[in-house]
Amino acid sequence: MTVNKEELLAKAKKPAQEAMRLHPFYKGKIEVTLKSCVRNIDDFAIWYTPGVAEPCKAIAKNKDDVYKYTNKGNFVAVISDGTRVLGLGDIGPEAAMPVMEGKALLFKYLGGVDAFPVCVDTKDPEELIKFVKLIQPCFGGVNLEDIASPKCFEILDRLRAECHIPVWHDDQQGTAMVNLAGLYNALKIVGKKIDQIKVVMLGSGAANICTARLLIAAGVDPGKIVMCDSKGTLHKGRVELKETHPAKWELCLKTNAEGLVGDAAAAFKGRDVAICLSTPGPDTVKKEWVASMAKDAIVFACANPIPEIWPWEAKEAGAKIVSTGRSDFPNQVNNSLGFPAVFRGVLDVQATTITDTMCIAAAQELAACAPDGGMNPEKILPTMDMWEVFPRVATATAMKAIEEGVARLKLSRDEIYRKAEETIRRAQEQTRCAMEHGFIPAPPAE
Repeated sequence: MTVNKEELLAKAKKPAQEAMRLHPFYKGKIEVTLKSCVRNIDDFAIWYTPGVAEPCKAIAKNKDDVYKYTNKGNFVAVISDGTRVLGLGDIGPEAAMPVMEGKALLFKYLGGVDAFPVCVDTKDPEELIKFVKLIQPCFGGVNLEDIASPKCFEILDRLRAECHIPVWHDDQQGTAMVNLAGLYNALKIVGKKIDQIKVVMLGSGAANICTARLLIAAGVDPGKIVMCDSKGTLHKGRVELKETHPAKWELCLKTNAEGLVGDAAAAFKGRDVAICLSTPGPDTVKKEWVASMAKDAIVFACANPIPEIWPWEAKEAGAKIVSTGRSDFPNQVNNSLGFPAVFRGVLDVQATTITDTMCIAAAQELAACAPDGGMNPEKILPTMDMWEVFPRVATATAMKAIEEGVARLKLSRDEIYRKAEETIRRAQEQTRCAMEHGFIPAPPAE
């Protein structure tokens, strides 16, 4: 396979160049618009005073009626403290705003969810936890984003336990869910069973730690997982992590049953699957490491903008299936395939939380949406332009919430699917209509 690396790198830089051109043109990506009619000024008496007092009194008598009389059930707060924004690190809440607005755009277009960026000026986990709990009356769910490790683990765990609305950290749960979906189809193609595979995980940040947890919940033998951080493999001898990084220490105790001590090269030997959420490449993962893996190896090299190893190099080294985080290569692992649909599902049944088994159900349905029955090595996941994927994954998520008793509404599968489909279609048609009529102007020529 002939590859022009300079051309690929130039292509990778293009979105950043366009972002700097178009962000100041649009001055952001989202705005507030109306969903109720305004026939004339008399309607103001209905939507505001004096008429609005009646739904207020109804909610005061029954708090759950807030879902009936307001848009709470479709509002999601996208919350960040700006301490780990993309690959940029601690750049502050103001600098995190473009990312959170982008997240809100994806929520609306792909899931029909009204999401708002809420960037908070604190680095204190307790203050952030308190803040999220205080804003629960306004929102049907919370999406945590770009919060530094290790505090992100405590924040998510506490909020999942202490909030009465679903709280999700996309860097953790979203990444884990989409990786699991891709793995389901990859294993089907190579004919290996999830409870028998040996896995190496390069990178021990929030994404891979949560991915490891979800893989274990989905049936992977924890003893057959070996995780690596910058100092080598995680094992029971890494006692320094007990105080500094409890989430890593938990996996030191659960994984690596053979007690492998060494570097990443040693961890790759004989493994069926490599899931890499680590330092951008190329050459973070060496060809010889992939060559040392088991026959028909699966390699997920998910760093952006450059994967830990170029896909063609991984295949030359013997990998059967390679996935990356990039849209210009086959098998993109993209969180955007997950979070809009998961939230669509939980909002439509007014779920109180998002459990691991709900994430697994979403991953199974996402895998089932892949082209060719998931048996194409170049298409183990659907793509974002397959809009019908989102109501399907939303429905699977909602049905599992009902089954587990964490949903306030008990709807049928058909009712859930129809509601999700209508909401998503409406959001996309609104955008197209606004573009056609010039309310969203076309970008200026370069």
